[in-house]
Amino acid sequence: MSSDRLMRIHSTEFQEMAERVLRVTALTSRLNSLPFEDEEGRAGLMEQILGRPLPPGVTIYPPFYTDHGLRLELAERVFINQNCTFLDYAGIRLGARTMVGPKVTFITSGHPVDPEERRLYLTGAPIDVAENVWIGAGATILPGVSIGRDAVIAAGAVVADDVPPASLVTGTKAAVKRQW
Repeated sequence: MSSDRLMRIHSTEFQEMAERVLRVTALTSRLNSLPFEDEEGRAGLMEQILGRPLPPGVTIYPPFYTDHGLRLELAERVFINQNCTFLDYAGIRLGARTMVGPKVTFITSGHPVDPEERRLYLTGAPIDVAENVWIGAGATILPGVSIGRDAVIAAGAVVADDVPPASLVTGTKAAVKRQW
């Protein structure tokens, strides 16, 4: 699924994605049950999940969750705290020296707002996080968001819009945007 794209549910592409999700769910279950000191075992499972070895200096504390894995790009010296979720089918890139607090969620896919289309399609757009970003505990990053270099995302923030470089964003305010 590419930027701002619809994928028909029950298509060949959807079926391939669903099969990958089942494989990765099994791998992350194994990853999250390993003893913490089994660094070699964790590295091997992460390589299967991501389709490549972790870059130098990447730290991931379990539990760790991803639905696809192959579209999660981690640069050097990324730190991911425990209990984070990466729904990466449309692509997630974390720049060098990014720090991710516990319970952060990255979501690249969803469903159309229109109730008639909601059960027929998935929507998706990639997430791009520049270098040296800090994402606080419990933040949620939504599809299509770009976060600029040196930005800070406050704990609990819901990020639905792009974040400029060297800025702090906060808040979880929900507001009615439209009705049908």
